Amino acid sequence: MPKGDEEKVDFKNWRNYYKKDLSKRIEAIFVDPSDRDPNFNESDFLAVFGYDCRNIKDSDLIIVNCENKIGVGTSQEMVIAKYFKKPVITVLPKNSEHRKTNLVFRGKTIKDWIHPFIFAFSDVIVENVSEANNKLIEGIAPKDITAIDDSIKYFNNLP
Repeated sequence: MPKGDEEKVDFKNWRNYYKKDLSKRIEAIFVDPSDRDPNFNESDFLAVFGYDCRNIKDSDLIIVNCENKIGVGTSQEMVIAKYFKKPVITVLPKNSEHRKTNLVFRGKTIKDWIHPFIFAFSDVIVENVSEANNKLIEGIAPKDITAIDDSIKYFNNLP
């Protein structure tokens, strides 16, 4: 969500586009955090956090837009979704901020590099919202917060 002066910039609300695309094939109620009551006290930081956490807890599915660089709030919402065992579909196109093709890292080429934290907290990664539609129809088995412990075990068992 844009903050302060960022609201004045030509902000394209990707949520409207996603809602329109997803509504073609599924019936859903969409929760948009920017739909808060205009009298909501944005300076009550715990209330803002509680509001966002409650929305995640009450949702059946979380769709994360990673078409552009994400902020700390979005990344934390992905972790909170795992805490509540919610499926997370991440829209992450190739050659975007958090996904690179043929990235050379420490002298080795990684064909399809995905930011490890986004990878770990996503249940499904798609390149566009239309692909998300297909995944919704197939069904998603969500990871939970044990994804953290599982990744440590995986690392500890590497040769």
